[in-house]
Parts: sequence; C-alpha cells; structure tokens
Amino acid sequence: MKIGGNTVLITGGATGIGLAMAEEFVKGGSEVIICGRTEETLKQAKARLPSLHIKKCDVAKETECEALYEWAVANFKNLNVLVNNAGIQRMIDFRKGTQDLLRHRATDGEDEIEVNLKAPIYITALFVPHLMNQKEAAVINVSSGLAFFPMAPMPVYCATKAAVHTFCLTLRQQLEGTSVKVFELIPPMVDTNLDKGARKARGQTYFGLTTAEFIIPAMKAFENDEYEIRVQDPKLAAMREGHPGGSPLEQKKW
Repeated sequence: MKIGGNTVLITGGATGIGLAMAEEFVKGGSEVIICGRTEETLKQAKARLPSLHIKKCDVAKETECEALYEWAVANFKNLNVLVNNAGIQRMIDFRKGTQDLLRHRATDGEDEIEVNLKAPIYITALFVPHLMNQKEAAVINVSSGLAFFPMAPMPVYCATKAAVHTFCLTLRQQLEGTSVKVFELIPPMVDTNLDKGARKARGQTYFGLTTAEFIIPAMKAFENDEYEIRVQDPKLAAMREGHPGGSPLEQKKW
C-alpha cells in the first residue's frame, strides 16, 4: 500500500496511535480525515496538523457512524483507506460481579464491546461497498498484542481485540480478488492514554514504545503489504525472556 496519494479516514485519530498515523499519512502526501468523540481533542489535533479534516463522531452509536459515512463519501469521493483505530481499555474484576462494568459506563458512557468490536465491524460494513469502487483501497484494523498474550486485569479488552483479529482474517478472505486490502495492525504496549492511567495504578514502571517509535516500522510494513503487522518492542521482549512464566506485567497477582 502506498502512503501518499490516498484519502484516509481514521477513527480515534485525535490522539495516540491514530494521531501518529495521521501525521505519517500527511507527511507522505495523503489527505487525512480524523474523527473522535471530543471536539476539543479534534481541534487540538488540527492545530498540530492544520491540513487535517475533523469530524465529531461517537463510533459506539450506529446513527453517528451512518452520519459519518454519508458525510465522508459526499465530501471525499476518493476516500480509499479506512482505519478502525478507536478503542478503550478498562480494568475489570469479575469477582466484583457487574460493579466494574457499570462503574465505567456510568463514568464516561463508553463500553469496550461497543467501541472496540461492534464499531469497527459496523463502520467497515458501511464503507466496504464504497471502497470496492476505488482503484486501490484498504481497511486497516488496529487490534493488540493482548489479543495473543492476554492479561487478566483487562479481560474484556483482550477478548474484543482477539475478535478483531478473527474479523480481519475473515474479511481478508471475503475481499480477496477486490481492490480492497485488509491490514491488521498489532501494537505492543504503546505509551498512550488508552488506559486512562490504569498502568500507573497497577504499579507499572514501563509504559511501552513511544508513538514515534511504534509508527515508523508500522508505516514501512504498510508499504511492504504486510497484512499482519506486529511491531516488536525489544525491551518488553527482553523482559519476557527474563521471566519464563511471562513478563512481570503478565504475572500480576489477582
């Protein structure tokens, strides 16, 4: 997949990995649209990258996804790359029954299954017919290394990302022979605000790759048409090697 000459839509593109990807696509010569729940963060992203197009959208709501689709294809007829990046991560202890599930929903109104799994599936269903009409197109789904090496403190997050991985496999098979390539971007731990401070609360002292360290090899892998992109973190790999039963992070006692 070429990095330049595209029209790219990135969900959750105002911060973290999404914003880093937006910046690299802009540098490569692509037109980039980002969407997110919060107007202020979208404006901050645009202040950093003035060429961005921004659109407020809560991807957990089907009606807002539909409005995003209608707006995007009406205003950007050459849109050819969809990046499903929006995601949330929560610590949930099932020994407390529904307490953690309900507490997080009451605090910010966000649900991991809605945001991490249902949203990319529904948005992909909306956009694929449009993408198939483009000469070259791509769907990029951001999963996680935790889909393959789950951690007990984030059971729902890990499950949703494992489902995203399976969705990528089946979607790639369905779209074989079309103009649409399906990529799965599998980040290791990256230092973003994904967990809203939960890493510190767990007593972690290492927070993963910076977005800059992560995004450069990721973009090279897109250019090389690597459909499952696993960016390695040498420091975390070394930590795992020193702990045969898993990294110190994975050995968190419950």
